[in-house]
Amino acid sequence: MTSEILKIDIEGPIATLTMNRPGKRNAMCDELLDAIDGFFSAPPEGVRVVIMTGTEGHYCSGLDLSEHVARNAEGTMRHSRNWHSVMEKIQFGGLPVISAMFGAVIGGGLEMAAATHVRISEPSTIFQLPEGMRGIFVGGGATVRIGRILGADRMCEMMLTGRKYNSDEGLALGLTHYAVGEGEALALAQKLAAKIAKNATLSNYMMIQAISRIEDMSKADGLFMESMCAAVSQTSEDAEEGLKAFLEKRVPIFR
Repeated sequence: MTSEILKIDIEGPIATLTMNRPGKRNAMCDELLDAIDGFFSAPPEGVRVVIMTGTEGHYCSGLDLSEHVARNAEGTMRHSRNWHSVMEKIQFGGLPVISAMFGAVIGGGLEMAAATHVRISEPSTIFQLPEGMRGIFVGGGATVRIGRILGADRMCEMMLTGRKYNSDEGLALGLTHYAVGEGEALALAQKLAAKIAKNATLSNYMMIQAISRIEDMSKADGLFMESMCAAVSQTSEDAEEGLKAFLEKRVPIFR
């Protein structure tokens, strides 16, 4: 599945996807988006956690504008909907996804990072939504995912002014969950991935599928969904193993 534009390295239960567009700050073109889509549409058997990162000092600088200008209104709308589809696969495909970020996390790159479940940034990281300065509007899901992280008011200001946030500011705002030193993001991502991979796959799946959806529900519906998830997970073989391991004071071995 690996290619020059998306390098895929699998080590045990962890797959590392490295976006690789030298000289383009890993700007998102159709070929790269299709490669990411292909991986998440059919993940290799045995993979339990995914790390997404970039190369040459950048995570992803967003949509390749040289492709954007070649589309008409209908083509742009369909392209946006394709982005939505791929981002949904990242967020709700069932695999925990960690972003190891540095350099540009801009526009579509930030939209993609926001679809991942754990985000780690280095001091070089720049978070920005510059679409307003380009005369365009976000189209990869920012109004839903980033808007929920920042709030509509702050996201509007960020787009209007082209404001940049650094790693520490991103940590305070929720754009990243961990702010680490230079060159440390991938190492922490690997450490966290190994930890997450040891969880029961069902409970990981429940967390990925349910928590964001519960946010969309009424309080009563959300509480009912929580009870359903608890009922399914707590009566599973993995739950039995987890309790047994706790009582026997050992590390659980999940399926």
